[in-house]
Amino acid sequence: MFRTRALARSLAPLGDRILVRRAAKETQTSGGIYLPSDKSKSPNEGEVVAVGPGIKDVSGNLHVPTLKAGDPVLLPEYGGAKIEVDGDELYLYREDDILGKFS
Repeated sequence: MFRTRALARSLAPLGDRILVRRAAKETQTSGGIYLPSDKSKSPNEGEVVAVGPGIKDVSGNLHVPTLKAGDPVLLPEYGGAKIEVDGDELYLYREDDILGKFS
């Protein structure tokens, strides 16, 4: 009688917000030493998943973000709102909070 289906949730950032997926923690150093999981820091690199439309200034001009989906970025050590969408751990930052873009 009732049809059930799995709904995939998606999140579209608003304003100048940027949705980022952080890179996975490294558990092995370049020399081959395995690190315990509690000693490995969260990486400061990530990939942009989605970008908001931008913000308007006082005079009404729209400032479009310079980042786009798929860009590799440098993130601050702390900050960002941690959210979970469809089992993925993502972080929401303002464009001003992102430190840089890798080329």
